[in-house]
Amino acid sequence: MCQLHGAKCSFLFCLGMSIIIGSLIYFQTKMPTEQKYLQPQSCRPISAKCKAFLPKLEKGVEWCKRDCQVKNYILNSNLTCSSLIVDLHFITRPLSHKEEEYPLAFIVTIHKELELFVRMLRAIYMPQNIYCIHVDGKAPMEYQMAVQRLASCFQNVFLSSRRETVTYAGFSRLQADLNCMKDLVKSKQSWKKVVNLCGQDFPVKSNLELVEYMQSKEWRDKNMTPGVKQPVSMRHRTQLQHREIRGSHVVPKGQGLKKGPPPHNLQIYFGTAYYALTRDFVDFVLKSQIAHDLLEWSKDTFSPDEHYFVTLNHIKEAPGNHIDGGWAGAIRAIKWRDQEGMTHSGCKGHYIRDICVYGVEDLLWIINTNSMFANKFESNTFPEALDCLEQWHRNKVLNQSTVPIEPSWLLATKSSSSSASYFQQVC
Repeated sequence: MCQLHGAKCSFLFCLGMSIIIGSLIYFQTKMPTEQKYLQPQSCRPISAKCKAFLPKLEKGVEWCKRDCQVKNYILNSNLTCSSLIVDLHFITRPLSHKEEEYPLAFIVTIHKELELFVRMLRAIYMPQNIYCIHVDGKAPMEYQMAVQRLASCFQNVFLSSRRETVTYAGFSRLQADLNCMKDLVKSKQSWKKVVNLCGQDFPVKSNLELVEYMQSKEWRDKNMTPGVKQPVSMRHRTQLQHREIRGSHVVPKGQGLKKGPPPHNLQIYFGTAYYALTRDFVDFVLKSQIAHDLLEWSKDTFSPDEHYFVTLNHIKEAPGNHIDGGWAGAIRAIKWRDQEGMTHSGCKGHYIRDICVYGVEDLLWIINTNSMFANKFESNTFPEALDCLEQWHRNKVLNQSTVPIEPSWLLATKSSSSSASYFQQVC
């Protein structure tokens, strides 16, 4: 009997230990995984090359990025929104009354570079603004779901209700912007002007500086669509019919099939695909018969996003028009290969499609241009360039704030506990 009792006790003891150990393993595996993605020791230090425009990079003190694996963090399906907003350092309050009174709208078209998109979004994000994100139809499903999860954490960030499979230089690129414009005008959230971005842009001006620039005497009631009358060298784009190979490229139709003249006897202009447009102008684009007819005529042209808005902005019927405005409007800092020796001294990164992908040594040029945004960046090829510009931009944003700084808004840490700054003093 005693032996039986002892065996029973041993069995119960072993069973209890098994349950405890099993429970520990279960809860360990079910623990929220957010912190696994943000380990400070895996962060790369901010490059000493940033010192030229980050003067607080003291000699002998190592600064560390606080979020080291943004892409993996966003891909984690177990994220809670409250953790994401804090851990990724999104700003959660308007930083000044001036900004709160002048909300902006942003259209962001993306198809790759998830980490770069997240870092760009948090750089431009303010709770009073509104953001329409167009995810290319050919983007991987994992990418699309990650962007959707991120957008769902914010009331003022949403995905375009209609998605295009975007073709480089095709009509689909213009259509993606128009889809977002339709969504933005339906939104109950107010906004004054809309700016469009792509996934490889990054801001140079702070949100406050954007507001001040758009409210300046020159641009207060004006649209910003840099461009000129279509040069002879560009006329083939709109004089010949083109066909879009969905998601791939654009080719001429047949053996040089010619198009008819533009509707309403419009003078065609050529400019950048980037703009800053008033709310009234966007309404005009979506409702005007002139705009509708030009849009239909543009469907078989090459890169219509580079003539559509700038052409409409040069007609007297358009609200906020800027007739003969030329290339005015510091929208983008871009180093074009054919402008070496004229507007810049060369690309310190590398060229893709004759546009510079920036390296660290390009950043002083970018900052000195004082443009609204810079294009283009790659987070994998030249990560230090993005690190430096991001930290410089966040420093400027927080220095301009009229409200107390939240600790979670800081992007970097340092190992020293010396003089206080806009960095957390723990590494």
